[in-house]
Amino acid sequence: MDLYCVMGNPVEHSKSPWIHARFAELTGQRLHYGKRLIPLANFAASLREFMVDAAGTARGCNITVPFKFEAAAVASQVSARAELARAANILSFEADGIHADNTDGIGLVDDIQRNAGVALAGRDVLLIGAGGAAAGVLGPLIEARPARIAIANRTHAKAVALAERHQALALLQKTELLTPDLQGLEGNFDVIINATASSLSGAGVPVPASVLRPGALAYDMMYGPAARGFMAWALEHGAVPRDGLGMLVEQAAEAFLIWRGVRPPSAQVLAELRAVME
Repeated sequence: MDLYCVMGNPVEHSKSPWIHARFAELTGQRLHYGKRLIPLANFAASLREFMVDAAGTARGCNITVPFKFEAAAVASQVSARAELARAANILSFEADGIHADNTDGIGLVDDIQRNAGVALAGRDVLLIGAGGAAAGVLGPLIEARPARIAIANRTHAKAVALAERHQALALLQKTELLTPDLQGLEGNFDVIINATASSLSGAGVPVPASVLRPGALAYDMMYGPAARGFMAWALEHGAVPRDGLGMLVEQAAEAFLIWRGVRPPSAQVLAELRAVME
């Protein structure tokens, strides 16, 4: 049986095994999908270990925090979107080597526009963070053609570097890229996306409530208990809160399509997963 897994640290909270098992059931695919906790300083060795342990049946894996940059670096072939992000959330094991891709951005944009019903074209977007999660979504966000995207990160130089790497795409799509300082952030936005690990670590919301326009969509890439603090903050200040569960399902659907050549019914699985979690 073909084997897949999600690799990360932490990883125990991951719903990816449930999602892919349900995808397989609904599409008639035979596979097993597990999860592996990876030591923080040992990604490449842990990846090789998984491939060896699987004895030729390993077909791919999803990569979650904090290994998305490393996942792109170990691959022999990298998709255009993963190359732009310099981060990968999906690896495929092929006869000619390891292929890296990034489906995070597609998952986020699909969840915001299709599932949440918020069009991004012409909107003002604040992206908080400049790590692997933010890098993975910026390209597809730009392709949705918002009027401007402000990237705010604790380390300002990382935000600037991320914006510079995407500047050509932004010019093509007529989207303005800004890199305001996270401290003393000014202005307000239609869509706020938290791409930091602040929710996962239990830290406070990294931006002031003044960034929220009335009725703004406040989106945390985390889901479950980790996202509750951010969502409560958004609701308290007149925004529409949304967690990253839909993004998780949509990026998984894109990964499943890459691996298996079949697109699973993501809307159905998202509805089922929300019911299970509630």
